[in-house]
Amino acid sequence: MVQYTDLDSSFAALSDATRRGVLEQLGRADASITELAGKFHMTLTGMKKHVGVLEQAGLVTTQKVGRVRTCKLGLRGLEEEAAWIERHCLLWDARFNELDKVVEELKRKEKADAPKNRE
Repeated sequence: MVQYTDLDSSFAALSDATRRGVLEQLGRADASITELAGKFHMTLTGMKKHVGVLEQAGLVTTQKVGRVRTCKLGLRGLEEEAAWIERHCLLWDARFNELDKVVEELKRKEKADAPKNRE
């Protein structure tokens, strides 16, 4: 079985709407956990858990200065994830195109047989 540990952690991190929102927010500007918790109407503990998941996936880094932990986008991008999705989109597109051909052929046969059934 093929192991996709980076993909697994990335997709797990991205599976949550709050974490996707945090990434969008950090794409605009770095923010403290307190600021993020306020924007998402969460407790500090809840936001720390979300940031921890993102950090474990390499999507976010944090730095503590005094009592403030600042979050910013990690150095790791989503190129590998985007490539995986693109490969599977191509596969599914090909499958759906083949299915479209089968459906069109069945419709043609149905139309061709329709006058015969009326007699």
